[in-house]
Amino acid sequence: MTWAVVVPVKDSSHAKSRLGDRPERAALAEAFAIDTVAALAAASAVERVFVVTGSGRLGIRLAARGAVIVPEAVAKTTGHDRLNAAIEQGIAAARRACPHANLAVMTGDLPALRSADIDSVFGLAAAYPRSMVPDAEGIGTTTLFARAGVMFIPRFGLDSRAVHETAGHVVLDLPSNSSIRRDVDTAADLDMAGALGLGPNTSVLLGSVHH
Repeated sequence: MTWAVVVPVKDSSHAKSRLGDRPERAALAEAFAIDTVAALAAASAVERVFVVTGSGRLGIRLAARGAVIVPEAVAKTTGHDRLNAAIEQGIAAARRACPHANLAVMTGDLPALRSADIDSVFGLAAAYPRSMVPDAEGIGTTTLFARAGVMFIPRFGLDSRAVHETAGHVVLDLPSNSSIRRDVDTAADLDMAGALGLGPNTSVLLGSVHH
Protein backbone atom coordinates (compact mmCIF):
# COMPACT_ATOMS: atom_id res chain seq x y z
CA MET A 1 0.00 0.00 0.00
CA THR A 2 1.24 3.46 -0.83
CA TRP A 3 1.54 6.52 1.37
CA ALA A 4 0.17 10.04 1.37
CA VAL A 5 2.59 12.45 3.02
CA VAL A 6 1.76 15.76 4.68
CA VAL A 7 4.55 18.35 4.84
CA PRO A 8 3.98 21.61 6.75
CA VAL A 9 6.09 24.48 5.40
CA LYS A 10 6.32 27.88 7.09
CA ASP A 11 6.44 31.12 5.19
CA SER A 12 10.20 31.45 4.65
CA SER A 13 10.32 34.96 6.14
CA HIS A 14 9.54 33.41 9.53
CA ALA A 15 11.44 30.16 9.12
CA LYS A 16 14.73 28.91 10.52
CA SER A 17 15.48 31.79 12.89
CA ARG A 18 18.07 29.60 14.63
CA LEU A 19 20.24 29.71 11.53
CA GLY A 20 21.09 33.23 12.65
CA ASP A 21 21.24 36.48 10.71
CA ARG A 22 22.77 35.00 7.57
CA PRO A 23 21.24 36.79 4.56
CA GLU A 24 20.33 33.54 2.79
CA ARG A 25 18.33 32.17 5.76
CA ALA A 26 14.91 32.56 4.09
CA ALA A 27 16.21 31.17 0.81
CA LEU A 28 17.73 28.20 2.65
CA ALA A 29 14.41 27.42 4.32
CA GLU A 30 12.78 27.35 0.88
CA ALA A 31 15.55 25.17 -0.55
CA PHE A 32 15.19 22.70 2.33
CA ALA A 33 11.47 22.40 1.62
CA ILE A 34 11.95 21.98 -2.12
CA ASP A 35 14.58 19.27 -1.67
CA THR A 36 12.41 17.47 0.89
CA VAL A 37 9.34 17.50 -1.36
CA ALA A 38 11.32 16.52 -4.46
CA ALA A 39 12.77 13.48 -2.66
CA LEU A 40 9.32 12.44 -1.47
CA ALA A 41 7.80 12.85 -4.93
CA ALA A 42 10.53 10.62 -6.37
CA ALA A 43 10.00 7.81 -3.84
CA SER A 44 8.08 4.81 -5.15
CA ALA A 45 6.22 4.33 -1.84
CA VAL A 46 4.68 7.81 -1.99
CA GLU A 47 1.36 8.24 -3.77
CA ARG A 48 0.97 11.96 -3.16
CA VAL A 49 2.57 14.81 -1.19
CA PHE A 50 0.38 17.43 0.47
CA VAL A 51 2.15 20.65 1.43
CA VAL A 52 0.44 22.98 3.88
CA THR A 53 1.79 26.51 3.55
CA GLY A 54 0.68 30.10 3.88
CA SER A 55 3.05 31.24 1.12
CA GLY A 56 1.45 31.37 -2.30
CA ARG A 57 4.79 31.98 -3.99
CA LEU A 58 6.47 29.01 -2.33
CA GLY A 59 3.37 26.93 -2.98
CA ILE A 60 3.83 27.49 -6.72
CA ARG A 61 7.44 26.30 -6.53
CA LEU A 62 6.49 23.20 -4.54
CA ALA A 63 3.56 22.39 -6.82
CA ALA A 64 6.08 22.32 -9.68
CA ARG A 65 7.83 19.51 -7.78
CA GLY A 66 4.65 17.47 -7.72
CA ALA A 67 3.04 18.54 -4.44
CA VAL A 68 -0.64 19.19 -3.81
CA ILE A 69 -0.81 22.59 -2.10
CA VAL A 70 -3.13 23.05 0.87
CA PRO A 71 -3.34 26.78 1.66
CA GLU A 72 -2.85 27.23 5.40
CA ALA A 73 -5.92 28.61 7.12
CA VAL A 74 -5.53 31.96 8.82
CA ALA A 75 -3.90 31.04 12.11
CA LYS A 76 -5.31 32.10 15.47
CA THR A 77 -2.36 30.47 17.24
CA THR A 78 1.42 30.70 17.05
CA GLY A 79 4.46 28.48 17.41
CA HIS A 80 3.97 24.76 17.76
CA ASP A 81 0.20 25.10 18.15
CA ARG A 82 0.08 26.74 14.73
CA LEU A 83 2.33 24.05 13.27
CA ASN A 84 0.15 21.24 14.57
CA ALA A 85 -3.02 22.99 13.39
CA ALA A 86 -1.51 23.23 9.89
CA ILE A 87 -0.63 19.53 10.02
CA GLU A 88 -4.20 18.65 11.03
CA GLN A 89 -5.40 20.62 8.03
CA GLY A 90 -3.08 18.65 5.76
CA ILE A 91 -4.14 15.33 7.29
CA ALA A 92 -7.78 16.14 6.58
CA ALA A 93 -6.98 17.01 2.95
CA ALA A 94 -4.89 13.87 2.49
CA ARG A 95 -7.56 11.59 3.92
CA ARG A 96 -10.22 13.11 1.69
CA ALA A 97 -8.11 12.70 -1.44
CA CYS A 98 -6.41 9.37 -0.60
CA PRO A 99 -8.75 7.57 1.83
CA HIS A 100 -7.13 4.16 1.33
CA ALA A 101 -3.50 5.28 1.62
CA ASN A 102 -1.30 5.05 4.68
CA LEU A 103 -0.50 8.48 6.07
CA ALA A 104 2.75 10.16 7.09
CA VAL A 105 3.65 13.62 8.36
CA MET A 106 7.18 14.79 7.64
CA THR A 107 8.93 18.04 8.50
CA GLY A 108 9.99 20.17 5.55
CA ASP A 109 13.59 20.71 6.67
CA LEU A 110 15.34 17.54 5.52
CA PRO A 111 17.66 18.81 2.76
CA ALA A 112 19.74 15.59 2.69
CA LEU A 113 16.66 13.35 2.32
CA ARG A 114 17.12 10.42 -0.06
CA SER A 115 14.29 8.64 -1.84
CA ALA A 116 15.88 5.25 -1.07
CA ASP A 117 15.75 6.04 2.65
CA ILE A 118 12.10 7.04 2.30
CA ASP A 119 11.12 3.77 0.64
CA SER A 120 13.04 1.77 3.24
CA VAL A 121 11.55 3.49 6.30
CA PHE A 122 8.03 3.49 4.88
CA GLY A 123 8.38 -0.27 4.48
CA LEU A 124 9.28 -0.52 8.18
CA ALA A 125 6.40 1.75 9.18
CA ALA A 126 3.84 -0.41 7.37
CA ALA A 127 4.30 -3.08 10.06
CA TYR A 128 2.78 -0.90 12.81
CA PRO A 129 -0.52 0.96 13.24
CA ARG A 130 1.40 4.03 14.42
CA SER A 131 5.13 4.68 14.26
CA MET A 132 7.64 7.50 14.13
CA VAL A 133 11.17 8.60 13.30
CA PRO A 134 12.95 10.74 15.91
CA ASP A 135 15.44 13.41 14.94
CA ALA A 136 19.16 12.70 15.11
CA GLU A 137 19.34 13.94 18.71
CA GLY A 138 16.55 11.56 19.71
CA ILE A 139 14.42 14.29 21.28
CA GLY A 140 12.21 15.64 18.50
CA THR A 141 10.29 14.04 15.63
CA THR A 142 10.92 14.25 11.91
CA THR A 143 8.21 11.84 10.74
CA LEU A 144 4.98 10.34 12.04
CA PHE A 145 3.27 7.36 10.42
CA ALA A 146 -0.21 5.87 10.66
CA ARG A 147 -1.66 3.06 8.62
CA ALA A 148 -4.82 3.74 6.62
CA GLY A 149 -7.79 4.41 8.86
CA VAL A 150 -5.75 4.75 12.06
CA MET A 151 -6.35 8.01 13.89
CA PHE A 152 -3.52 9.97 15.46
CA ILE A 153 -2.81 13.45 16.80
CA PRO A 154 0.37 15.29 15.74
CA ARG A 155 2.20 16.93 18.63
CA PHE A 156 5.32 18.36 17.08
CA GLY A 157 7.30 20.65 19.36
CA LEU A 158 9.48 20.36 22.43
CA ASP A 159 10.23 16.75 23.44
CA SER A 160 7.84 15.53 20.75
CA ARG A 161 9.46 12.11 20.58
CA ALA A 162 8.35 11.32 24.13
CA VAL A 163 4.87 12.72 23.49
CA HIS A 164 4.39 10.73 20.30
CA GLU A 165 5.84 7.57 21.82
CA THR A 166 3.44 7.85 24.76
CA ALA A 167 0.60 8.17 22.25
CA GLY A 168 1.47 4.78 20.76
CA HIS A 169 3.89 5.59 17.95
CA VAL A 170 6.56 2.88 17.77
CA VAL A 171 10.06 4.33 17.35
CA LEU A 172 11.56 2.87 14.18
CA ASP A 173 15.10 1.57 14.48
CA LEU A 174 17.15 3.79 12.18
CA PRO A 175 20.77 4.91 12.54
CA SER A 176 21.29 8.50 13.66
CA ASN A 177 22.91 9.33 10.31
CA SER A 178 19.84 8.31 8.30
CA SER A 179 18.85 11.19 6.05
CA ILE A 180 15.27 11.02 7.35
CA ARG A 181 16.53 11.87 10.86
CA ARG A 182 18.71 14.82 9.86
CA ASP A 183 16.50 17.89 10.08
CA VAL A 184 18.18 21.30 10.04
CA ASP A 185 17.56 24.06 12.58
CA THR A 186 21.07 25.36 13.25
CA ALA A 187 24.32 25.93 11.36
CA ALA A 188 25.74 22.81 13.03
CA ASP A 189 22.76 20.80 11.78
CA LEU A 190 23.40 22.08 8.28
CA ASP A 191 27.02 20.93 8.47
CA MET A 192 25.89 17.46 9.57
CA ALA A 193 23.35 17.27 6.74
CA GLY A 194 26.05 18.41 4.35
CA ALA A 195 28.17 15.43 5.38
CA LEU A 196 25.36 13.15 4.16
CA GLY A 197 24.98 15.01 0.87
CA LEU A 198 22.57 17.88 0.37
CA GLY A 199 19.80 18.00 -2.18
CA PRO A 200 20.34 19.94 -5.41
CA ASN A 201 18.50 23.14 -4.47
CA THR A 202 20.28 23.55 -1.14
CA SER A 203 23.63 22.65 -2.74
CA VAL A 204 23.22 25.22 -5.51
CA LEU A 205 22.19 27.93 -3.07
CA LEU A 206 25.12 27.31 -0.71
CA GLY A 207 27.50 27.15 -3.65
CA SER A 208 26.30 30.51 -4.94
CA VAL A 209 26.67 32.06 -1.50
CA HIS A 210 30.18 30.75 -0.92
CA HIS A 211 31.57 31.63 -4.31
